[in-house]
Amino acid sequence: MVSEVKKNTVVTLDYTVTDSDGVLVDEGLEPLCYLHGGYEDIFPKIEEALQGKKVNDSVQVKLLPAEAFGEYDASLVQVEPREEFPEDLEVGSQVEGAAEGADDEEFILYRVTDIDDEKVVLDGNHPLAGLSIVFSCTVTAIREAGPEEIKQGHILDADEE
Repeated sequence: MVSEVKKNTVVTLDYTVTDSDGVLVDEGLEPLCYLHGGYEDIFPKIEEALQGKKVNDSVQVKLLPAEAFGEYDASLVQVEPREEFPEDLEVGSQVEGAAEGADDEEFILYRVTDIDDEKVVLDGNHPLAGLSIVFSCTVTAIREAGPEEIKQGHILDADEE
């Protein structure tokens, strides 16, 4: 059994995310598991704060937009003709599409932010882009990563093992 968070451990967290005003933006209904040690499974500043922590230790980390989901990029907002979409499309739906100027292979996920009779507004930014967030978490489990997890750089699902 591993006693502290260190490189090549799988860490399980209970967590919440709030914005800088304390408004809950992610209540963390499911535990978050990640491979610790620079594998980009979690934001680097959070990983740094968790280094050396033990089960039941808690941390709270404030992340600026550049440290989390990035600055809001207005160029990722597109307005498209309404007739190009199904009738049952709703605000909040997600659609996949190519960014303007991208080749046909580069698709991103857009959120539908507005619909009227003539147009649909699509936003390719992460919903938390441009926001400072506060990530609060408690370590609930730590285990050694398996050799295949280390090799692949992520936690393996049961069907990958």
